[in-house]
Amino acid sequence: GIICLSCYAVSRAQQAGTLEQEKGPTIPLKECTEAGCTEREMTMTLDANWRWVHKTSGYENCYTGNKWTGCSDNLQCAQDCVLEGVTEDKYQNTYGISQIANGIKLSFVTEHKYGTNVGSRLYMLEKDGQNYKMFYLKNREFAMDFDVSEAQCGMNGAMYFIEMDEKGGKGRGNNQAGAKYGTGYCDAQCPHDIKFIDGEANVKGWKPNPKDKSKNMGAGHYGSCCAEMDIWEANSMATAYTPHPCNIDGQLKCEGQDCGDNDKGERYKGVCDKDGCDINPYRMGNRSFYGRGTEYLVDTTKPVTVVTQFLTTDGTDSGDLNEMRRYYVQDGKVIHSPKTVILGDDTQFDSISDDFCREKKELFEDVNDYARKGGDKEMG
Repeated sequence: GIICLSCYAVSRAQQAGTLEQEKGPTIPLKECTEAGCTEREMTMTLDANWRWVHKTSGYENCYTGNKWTGCSDNLQCAQDCVLEGVTEDKYQNTYGISQIANGIKLSFVTEHKYGTNVGSRLYMLEKDGQNYKMFYLKNREFAMDFDVSEAQCGMNGAMYFIEMDEKGGKGRGNNQAGAKYGTGYCDAQCPHDIKFIDGEANVKGWKPNPKDKSKNMGAGHYGSCCAEMDIWEANSMATAYTPHPCNIDGQLKCEGQDCGDNDKGERYKGVCDKDGCDINPYRMGNRSFYGRGTEYLVDTTKPVTVVTQFLTTDGTDSGDLNEMRRYYVQDGKVIHSPKTVILGDDTQFDSISDDFCREKKELFEDVNDYARKGGDKEMG
């Protein structure tokens, strides 16, 4: 359902706005068991960080460009500001998110009458439209079709799972908007650029990002941490999948050393494994596996189905995760991940596991924070 319009005048909180009707794109989700498959259309919603934030009492911005402008502190901004809905037209013409047959298309840069939008981040909602769709991956496989033919070198299109709250933190602090309006983001980098965390604004210590030429981004005192499973980080020339465990359950509003901030030299002192343990076929020594053209086994000038399996020690849903395996399907042909030949011509490693991560980290002389944060078992 839609938030009650009559609440607008009386409820003072980080809430859902009423000036724009939320209408996100849809994507088909098929869930299969031995008994067969069911398919339904799932609605996607835009992350709160991209949304118009304005005063509850009218149209005045609470956040303009890369600065908080309509409020002064964490509590006041959460109480007096609204996260606005995004119409079907604005999803496409402001944020570059287009509905296409059997999916969505994301544009990287979109010029619109108010300025320039760069990137986007979407989440899948449950059928009630008020909660995020939760996925349980152990002892299962996850498949998704991707077309990165227009994603050039230096770009990154990503699809990943994060351990965010099912309700988007609705009910925490002053958060009355919730999942429908894209609240509650966290990941293993413990990002400081999240505008609202746990029902409060992140105004304290907020500074514009000097590297952001579009002048939209900034960072505050607090970060937002949780485990992250990168299914797909890719362009048409390179790809990787990467688990990032954390030694916490769920989401943490971090400050200080827990955030593991790079600029403080605390990257490996935080609660999450920021490096992760990835497989990038090119970096693992397979120069002709993935790329643009028919000379590659996976030809990124054409769509490809990407399948990731999550294997457990005993083959049950309750067993400990102990391996993450990847294969591809293109033009009706199954293409298995190649051996990681950089570890030696006789290597048997072609998937992610604790043993693979240990050997790879030793070869590259990297800190094995994956093991320190619990490795495969913790990731599960």
